[in-house]
Amino acid sequence: MSKKAPSEDEKFLFVDKDLLNSPMAQADWSAKKLVWIPSEKHGFEAASVKEERGDEVLVELADNAKKVTVNKDDIQKMNPPKFSKVEDMAELTCLNEASVLHNIRERYFSGLIYTYSGLFCVVVNPYKMLPIYSEKIIDMYKGKKRHEVPPHIYSITDNAYRNMMQDREDQSILCTGESGAGKTENTKKVIQYLAVVASSHKGKKDSNAQQSGSQFAYGELEKQLLQANPILEAFGNAKTIKNDNSSRFGKFIRINFDVTGYIVGANIETYLLEKSRCIRQAKVERAFHIFYYMIAGAKDKLREELLLEPFTSYRFLIAGHVQIPGQQDDEMYEETMEAMSIMGLTEEERIDILKVCSTVMQLGNIEFKKERNQEQATMPDNTAAQKVCHLQGINVTDFTRAMLTPRIKVGREVVQKAQTKEQADFAVEALAKAMFERLFLWILGRVNKALDKTKRQGASFLGILDIAGFEIFEDNSFEQLCINYTNEKLQQLFNHTMFILEQEEYQREGIEWNFIDFGLDLQPCIELIERPNNPPGILALLDEECWFPKATDVSFVEKLMNTQGNHIKFAKPKQLKDKTEFSILHYAGKVDYNATAWLTKNMDPLNDNVTSLLTNSSSSFVQDLWKDTDRVVGLDTIAKMTDSSMPSASKTKKGMFRTVGQLYKESLAKLMTTLHNTQPNFVRCIIPNHEKRAGKLDAHLVLEQLRCNGVLEGIRICRQGFPNRIVFQEFRQRYEILAANAIPKGFMDGKQACCLMIKHLDLDPNLYRIGQSKIFFRTGVLAQLEEERDMKITVIIIAFQAQARGFLARRAFAKRQQQLTAMKVIQRNCAAYLKLRNWQWWRLFTKVKPLLQVTRQEEEMSLKDEELQRSKEIAIKYESELKEITLKHTSILEERNTLQEQLQAETELYAEAEEMRVRLASKKQELEEILHEMEARLDDEEERTQSLLVEKKKMQQQMQELEEHLEEEEDARQKLQLEKVTCEGKIKKLEDDILVMEDQNNKLLKERKLMEERISDFSTNLAEEEEKSKNLTKLKNKHESMISELEVRLKKEEKGRQELDKAKRKLEAESNDLQEQIADLQAQIADLKAQLAKKEEELQNALARLEDETAQKNNALKKIRELEGHISDLQEDLDSERAARNKAEKIKRDLGEELEALKSELEDTLDTTATQQELRAKREQEVTLLKRAIEDENRTHESQIQEMRQKHTQAVEELTEQLEQSKRVKSNLEKAKQALEKETSELTMEVRSLVQAKQDGEHKRKKLEGQVADLQSRFTDSEKQKAEFGERCSKITIELESVTNLLNEAEGKNIKLSKDVSSLTSQLQDSQELLAEETRQKLQFSTKLRQAEDDKNSLQEQLEEEMEAKRNVERHVSTLNIQLSDSKKKMDEMTGNIELLEESKKRLQKDLEAANTQFEEKASAYDKLEKTKNRLQQELEDTLMDLDNQRQNVSNLEKKQKKFDQMLAEEKSISSKYADERDRAEAEAREKETKALSLARALEEAQDSREELERANKALRMEMEDLISSKDDVGKNVHELEKSKRGLEAQVEEMKTQLEELEDELQAAEDAKLRLEVNMQALKAQFERDLQGRDEMGEEKKRQLVKQVRELETELEDERKQRALALAAKKKMETDMKDLEGQIETVNKGRDEAIKQLRKLQAQMKDYQRELEDARAAREEVLTTAKESEKKAKSLEAELMQLQEDLAAAERARKQAEAERDELSDELASNSSGKSALADEKRRLEAKISQLEEELEEEQSNMEILNDRLRKSTQQVDQLNNELQAERSTAHKNESARQQMERQNKELKSKLQEMENQVKSKFKSSITALEAKVAQLEEQLEQESREKQASAKSMRQKDKKLKDLIMQVEEERKQAEQYKDQKNQIPA
Repeated sequence: MSKKAPSEDEKFLFVDKDLLNSPMAQADWSAKKLVWIPSEKHGFEAASVKEERGDEVLVELADNAKKVTVNKDDIQKMNPPKFSKVEDMAELTCLNEASVLHNIRERYFSGLIYTYSGLFCVVVNPYKMLPIYSEKIIDMYKGKKRHEVPPHIYSITDNAYRNMMQDREDQSILCTGESGAGKTENTKKVIQYLAVVASSHKGKKDSNAQQSGSQFAYGELEKQLLQANPILEAFGNAKTIKNDNSSRFGKFIRINFDVTGYIVGANIETYLLEKSRCIRQAKVERAFHIFYYMIAGAKDKLREELLLEPFTSYRFLIAGHVQIPGQQDDEMYEETMEAMSIMGLTEEERIDILKVCSTVMQLGNIEFKKERNQEQATMPDNTAAQKVCHLQGINVTDFTRAMLTPRIKVGREVVQKAQTKEQADFAVEALAKAMFERLFLWILGRVNKALDKTKRQGASFLGILDIAGFEIFEDNSFEQLCINYTNEKLQQLFNHTMFILEQEEYQREGIEWNFIDFGLDLQPCIELIERPNNPPGILALLDEECWFPKATDVSFVEKLMNTQGNHIKFAKPKQLKDKTEFSILHYAGKVDYNATAWLTKNMDPLNDNVTSLLTNSSSSFVQDLWKDTDRVVGLDTIAKMTDSSMPSASKTKKGMFRTVGQLYKESLAKLMTTLHNTQPNFVRCIIPNHEKRAGKLDAHLVLEQLRCNGVLEGIRICRQGFPNRIVFQEFRQRYEILAANAIPKGFMDGKQACCLMIKHLDLDPNLYRIGQSKIFFRTGVLAQLEEERDMKITVIIIAFQAQARGFLARRAFAKRQQQLTAMKVIQRNCAAYLKLRNWQWWRLFTKVKPLLQVTRQEEEMSLKDEELQRSKEIAIKYESELKEITLKHTSILEERNTLQEQLQAETELYAEAEEMRVRLASKKQELEEILHEMEARLDDEEERTQSLLVEKKKMQQQMQELEEHLEEEEDARQKLQLEKVTCEGKIKKLEDDILVMEDQNNKLLKERKLMEERISDFSTNLAEEEEKSKNLTKLKNKHESMISELEVRLKKEEKGRQELDKAKRKLEAESNDLQEQIADLQAQIADLKAQLAKKEEELQNALARLEDETAQKNNALKKIRELEGHISDLQEDLDSERAARNKAEKIKRDLGEELEALKSELEDTLDTTATQQELRAKREQEVTLLKRAIEDENRTHESQIQEMRQKHTQAVEELTEQLEQSKRVKSNLEKAKQALEKETSELTMEVRSLVQAKQDGEHKRKKLEGQVADLQSRFTDSEKQKAEFGERCSKITIELESVTNLLNEAEGKNIKLSKDVSSLTSQLQDSQELLAEETRQKLQFSTKLRQAEDDKNSLQEQLEEEMEAKRNVERHVSTLNIQLSDSKKKMDEMTGNIELLEESKKRLQKDLEAANTQFEEKASAYDKLEKTKNRLQQELEDTLMDLDNQRQNVSNLEKKQKKFDQMLAEEKSISSKYADERDRAEAEAREKETKALSLARALEEAQDSREELERANKALRMEMEDLISSKDDVGKNVHELEKSKRGLEAQVEEMKTQLEELEDELQAAEDAKLRLEVNMQALKAQFERDLQGRDEMGEEKKRQLVKQVRELETELEDERKQRALALAAKKKMETDMKDLEGQIETVNKGRDEAIKQLRKLQAQMKDYQRELEDARAAREEVLTTAKESEKKAKSLEAELMQLQEDLAAAERARKQAEAERDELSDELASNSSGKSALADEKRRLEAKISQLEEELEEEQSNMEILNDRLRKSTQQVDQLNNELQAERSTAHKNESARQQMERQNKELKSKLQEMENQVKSKFKSSITALEAKVAQLEEQLEQESREKQASAKSMRQKDKKLKDLIMQVEEERKQAEQYKDQKNQIPA
């Protein structure tokens, strides 16, 4: 059958499974060892592993076969092809970033945009329309579970809807992601799906809706829900760079459903509207859509009314008319207007909304300008302002005044403050933003009102959250902090729900796992943002700063740094661009925030003058918009922020307004509480590229979003647990090939099969968990199993192919062999025929052969005759046999007929018997039910009697109490009456007194009025005078403070000026000196810079290397610390395991003791069975006696109850009558009391008022007289003071004018000075910086120069000595050629300098080389150390692995012990069960006996009823006779009476039959009872036998188990010993390791120091060698010069010999020559002395060299010692390794022993199971019967419990009534006591 081709829409939902299951891909994956490696272009690339080289791996790329070496840590595993395009990424066996990205990419390229990742649904924006949102698709997803259909937003919505309906739990769908990722579209699809699925108008057709068309004013609820979106999009969406329809606000749509699942209503809440977009946008972006819709779509009349202008004339629309592709603004305007009409907005409201939008645009056109000489703002052109005022219905002049010179409250006074241009612009922008925000919120309110107007009540709701995701921009502001804060909270919610779901899954499957609440990971970051105090978080600090005067963004950040500087999630940025920057470490990464303008954003200030105008607007709509302006941050608070002079005023305002941060925090808290109360569903939207191109996916962008959206965080959480889950059946089906012989043939449970498979596979227990229906794996385990499966399949297929090929080859070979033999036979026959063909005899033979049969005819005839005779005999035999069989047949038929008749008769009898049995069974059931009912009634009546007795006692007590109360009340009433009489007499007296007092009062009142008039006059005068004096004192104080401040300022300024002058002079002198120094230094620097540039570069390189080395060293140290911590943890684990082992041993001992106790109990039970039988017989006798006694008691009890009831009712009636009487008396008393109280209170009040009035009058009169005197004195004083103040004022004003003039001059000078100071300080700073840099360089150079100079000085000393010798020689030569000597001197000097420089250069190079060699040696040493460290780490890991294995062994042994304990417990439970069964059987026997007795009772009752009926019958007959005798006209009634008589007789007969049937049933029940008793005895005998056999078996098992336990204990002890030895060896190793490390460190240090000393010595040696060579060269030069001089002397002598002839003429020349010769000889002598000095120096240097060589030898010997130590340490390490290997071998042996033990254990378990099965099969039947009986008893119990509950309810009600009565009585008593108190008080 050919597969059906998928449809167009199915292509974008379903994966092609043929591609997934392709064997080629599987083979390719397993052969190439494919992995993921990081790539800059694609994120990750596929590659195959070729070679592993330590930490690095050689890899070949899959695309271009290029070979690359990659670090091992950078490689990520690849999933098998089975997991390609997987629908849920949590199923991936290798959960890593590369696999997740690859899966999303593959699905995206094949058109599958929806993918699950655990709880998440990841959606990638396709940037094209896909056919997956049609009605067909909606129908496909209706009512389907998540795993039944491919991933889709509809699936998530449907699951949420179904969960809401089934569990009655509120649901929520959280859509988050970047702008342009498709959040809004997905929310639309959710609403669309719900509108279809949960519509309340499903029966209506679309045609109905079409007919209504435009006439449809209010629409149905679903339509309104869908139409709410276009309105919100028009007012809240805009075009951005990333998205053409970007939501600039977050929303939570709450759809309410009723109980039936229909939509009842909806509610929308919004968060963080980006209101700044209506003021400014980027060049390519747009403002909110409504502005463009309005300008493009409004018609002429509306245009005029709204005062609209073209796009370019609006300043707020920065880019003018930016068109959205594929969308017309005028069409969209019509759509929004239509949506508004559907939502129920009237035309007036729509026009008002558009007016507000137009005013927002017009506000941008208001221009402010600065005045020429002042900073005050002006409005030269107020046309835009007029338009704004016309649209908003306010006055233009008031508006301009409010904008330019608003009134601000400073303290108690209101002041007009002129605004600057910047302030005015800010105010206009703030007003525009606030206006648009209020409009948006108003529209939202109306939408919610329209959606919530249905009268049906919502049972549950489904919420859809569409909010911006986590984003990290270059510049992150306050809005971004809020968004990231919400995402932190949402991620915490996700982590928490994931934790809960994982926990539920593991608990459901019964898996042991340490649960980690990953939601707590995000708590520190959330607390950093939202914490209110101790220490306060970011939002709390921001709110605090908003209240502080003179607070700035910088001060806020500084405060933040101080309070939260040490927080884990808070960081300071490395490169501070601005002081307002700080960083927060969110879950998605580090985010740098810039806190500029955060205070203003948080306060969101407005011009309160304008807001007050708008509240009083002529437009009611505008008034409604601005009705709650109380909480607005006004200009006065902003003024206080800038002014520091009024700190107290800010405190008074506190609490008047709330900040944006507070409001957002509250709304977020509400949202989070609603989300916490719902079951959340998570949708993460992802933007594939920023180019809006379909089919393109930017890997790095997607990875960043996955990180930000928390998908990778979710995967991290998955990795902690067991993410891969497989059903047992699937696991067995796929991986049974790996454990072929493990599972036996025949049926086996899936769980058992999986357990056997895993045991066979030898998987580490940490890698898997076996649940109830699934098997759970950690990440990567399934990939490993897949690899093993592929290997196994390849081996099997290769073997199969080999077998098939062998079989085919063998068959072909056999065929060929057969063909060969056949060919040989054919050839042989052909050859024979060719030979015989022409032979004559052959021809004769062929002709004669047919004639040879004629001779045999007679023989054949005789044979046939014999055969005939035989057949006849056989026929005769058969006939005789036939006759016999027929006779038998007839007889059998007769027998069959008789048997059939018997059968029919028996079947009829059987049917009758069955019918009888059924009847009896039904009757038995009825009787049992009656029995149960009777028993229940008995119990109830007993309970009732008890309760009634208790009630009776209570009622008696209450009665006594009530009687006492009544007596007390009667006494009180009598007393009250007496008091009443006395009170009336007193009242009369008081009335007389009152009349007298009234007369006096009238007189006093008149006097009081006169006095009050006088006082008022005086007080007015006084107030005027006081106000004047206060004003004067205020002025005086102000002036005095001003003068004092001015004087202080003057003094400070004078001092400051003097100090500045001094500082200026000093600075000038210092600057001159510095400039001279700088000039010198610059000259020096210029010379040195050129030389040292190269060396600095080399030094920098060396330093960089050193830094790298130090970093590596630090990392190594960190790793060492981590390892040490790990070792300490391991030691702790060891201690805990030891403790656990001790506990296990204790438990084991306890269990042993319990075993022994159980044994003794079992023996006791065996002894007690005989005694129990005897006891049972006695008990039965006692029970019969007790039953009789109970019956007697019941009868007496019933009679008592009836009497009690009668008495109770009588008592209650009496009580109620008494209560009513007492109530009536009480009401009368209360009325009388109230009247008396009123009278007495009025009288007392009047008396008190009169007395007080009199006293007050007298006091006031005295006070007034005193006040008048005081006032007169004060008046005179004030007049004097006034005159003095006037004089002082005039003086102060004069002084003030002079001071102000002085101040102005001082300020002018101060400004000049400050400018000079600032310029000087800037110069000083520059010069100081230059100086600092130069001094640094100078210090560096000076150090280097000193080194060079030291070398130079030593060389110069040698040179000077040699130069002296040279000069002596040159003096002799200078006489001969002065020019030569001069030139030589110059040359020598030049060469000397060059040589010095070259030598210094060489030295520096050598130093560099030495440093490099040191660095290389250190690097090599470090590498060696790292290698040794890695080895040690590996060894540590191996030891840890061994430890883990040993732990596993111990845990396995413990498990075995637990299993053994469980088996013991099961044995105990089975024995207890049998004991219980025995008890139950006995109880049943007793119950049946009781039932029999109850049936007997029922019979007796029936007989009684029968007798009663007979009596009634007799009575009726008597009545009939009376009637016949009494009345004559009875003829008519006779027939009726006869009929009734017949009916009664029939009833009597029926009753008789019923009685007979009951008697029969009783007999049957008694028979059944006897049978049951017989069966019971038989069962008991069987049970006892079974118990004895069982006990014997149990004892045998116990012996075997005890033996096993002992063997296991011995093994455990051996293992403990081995473990202790291993631990001791490990500790020794660790100590040895530490000692070795310490030795190595000391050795390394010594070696480093030795190397340094060696290098220093080598450098000194080289220097000395150079000096020696120089000295030798100088000596050679001196010798050459001496030789030359000798040659010259010889030539001179030759000349002398030639000139001897002319002695007389040349005597002078001879004398001169002799003198010169003498001089030369002197010089030669001096030269020889110089030679001897040089020889001495040579000897000295040689001695030094010998010393240095000796030192070198010593160093070498030290090095050899160190090397020996190293060798020893390496030998120790080798020994330790050998010991480790030995321990490993012992561990392996232990494992093999453990495996043997496990096998033995398995065999024992199998035997045990067989035994248990045998026992269970025996007792199953009895258990089922008993269970049925137990079920019946439970039902009876439930009925009884219900009845008890009902009785308890009635009791509670009665208790309540009683309590009420008691309360009433107590209240009455209290009232009586009050009356008594009042009565006692009245005479007092």
